[in-house]
Amino acid sequence: MGIEIERKFLLAGDGWRELVERSEPMAQGYLVGMASIEAGHAKSSVRVRVSGGQAWLNIKSATLGIERQEYEYPIAVADARHMLETLADGVVEKVRHHVMLDGAHFEIDEFTGANQGLVVAEIELDTADAAYPTPAWLGAEVSDQVRYYNVNLIDRPFTTWTPAEQDGKENT
Repeated sequence: MGIEIERKFLLAGDGWRELVERSEPMAQGYLVGMASIEAGHAKSSVRVRVSGGQAWLNIKSATLGIERQEYEYPIAVADARHMLETLADGVVEKVRHHVMLDGAHFEIDEFTGANQGLVVAEIELDTADAAYPTPAWLGAEVSDQVRYYNVNLIDRPFTTWTPAEQDGKENT
């Protein structure tokens, strides 16, 4: 069984930019998203993601917290693009920056489009209590705040949030 243990953070500065090893644009959409989950019709989200010349189908359990079931399978890019255009309720676009720091891999997502202005750092861990670097540019943890889940950014994009929500001060 695939388990993802991931912590998500706001950023407190741009110091990470000088550490970027590579960046790639991504587009992802949900075939089973938040509306189905909230209605009690689904126990997971089903996502299609395209990045560069690759694509994946991803299934993630609809549970809160840093530890969730996750399964990911490569699929044909043409199939993924067709699913995004015809089956997804919307598309989240971002640039993913890869940063290595003290042996830890941070994925920093800089969102575009309706989520322009949102930048978050994610780190996957081997265990929920694993130690990880905490550089000065790593801000408040938002792992348990569902509004930061990518699946929610389609129905409620960052540009529609209140100023308090955008600053991470309001917990919703």
